[in-house]
Amino acid sequence: MTSSETSPLLENGSHPGQRNLSLTRRVVNFMKGEDEPSWAESFNFFIFGTWFNILLVFIPLSFISHSMDWDAGLIFLFSFLAIVPLAKLLGEATDQLSVKLGETMSGLLNASFGNAVEIIVGVAALLNGQLRIVQTSMLGSILSNILLVLGCSFFAGGLYHKEGVFNGTGAQASASLMALSCITLVIPAAYASTTTAGMENYCSDASECPTAGLLFISRGTAILLLGVYCAYLWFQLKSHPKLFISPDSPTDEPNSEETVPRMGTAAASVALLSVTVVTAFCAEYLVSSIEETAVRYSIPKAFIGVVLLPIVANAAEHVTSVWMAMKNKYELTITICVGSSIQIACFVVPLLVIVGWMYDHVLYLARCRSHFFCLEPINP
Repeated sequence: MTSSETSPLLENGSHPGQRNLSLTRRVVNFMKGEDEPSWAESFNFFIFGTWFNILLVFIPLSFISHSMDWDAGLIFLFSFLAIVPLAKLLGEATDQLSVKLGETMSGLLNASFGNAVEIIVGVAALLNGQLRIVQTSMLGSILSNILLVLGCSFFAGGLYHKEGVFNGTGAQASASLMALSCITLVIPAAYASTTTAGMENYCSDASECPTAGLLFISRGTAILLLGVYCAYLWFQLKSHPKLFISPDSPTDEPNSEETVPRMGTAAASVALLSVTVVTAFCAEYLVSSIEETAVRYSIPKAFIGVVLLPIVANAAEHVTSVWMAMKNKYELTITICVGSSIQIACFVVPLLVIVGWMYDHVLYLARCRSHFFCLEPINP
């Protein structure tokens, strides 16, 4: 083939028939989704693909109960049940979108949207002044993923398989990062409890205001953890992805299932954005009703934050993790459980500290009354 000024430098740098297409035409082709399921087929699968989506009926009930100012218990219940299928749809849209974009973008999408519900609920609670809910929900999500979900996955996998195989090096890297994140979260509490400057307060109650040094260390630690998490993503997705692939699970293995493309790329993108927006509204209604619900029905806020919210937010991940373990895909199980905990400790918690810094809702990393090292709320 002879070269010309219009020839691409790399043979795979362009697709035949698309080099001379205008930007408008390319956008139209993307929206049409050529050689992909149609929009009707995509949303038919998205909405009616599983019986679990019957819980979507609680979404309009959540909106109606909030707008008509119904009982706070009903608003809490409807919003709580509405978030469950939304979390499942969020994972489904991300999974379908990853089919077209490849492994690297798939990892980035799962990192961004895997804990989207926790981020939305956390930010909504933070902006509503429910700072204790913020700290307990983050702590509950970490404990739920590491203890409850991972334990149930290993138990379910052991019922079907005598041995489970996974890459030990990748698991050690994840465990090391989890330990590092715990240490960095403990540092501000150690400073507050062991140094004279850290224990000095200008309030009668030491839990009502932070010292300047403690606030500086907490915010600096949050920024450091965000940088460490970005480096971890680069290590996992770009520089050493082979360390996170099970050595004895080749892609042509009979029981290794690939995601079947059931949605077009454009349809999956619109679905992902729409579900995120609806989840934000439901989370806002849920958080706004927590205070009155906890008082009226004598439900401890710690129970709501540590137990209920993490189970709802991670409902899709819980089911997927156990299902993968039953298929003897322990690499995926560990990635879902430990990876989700790492994301919360290294990304979500620091993000909430910085968001609180921006909106004057001060959060600093210190020791809670329950002797867990976690976020400590401060009312400005």
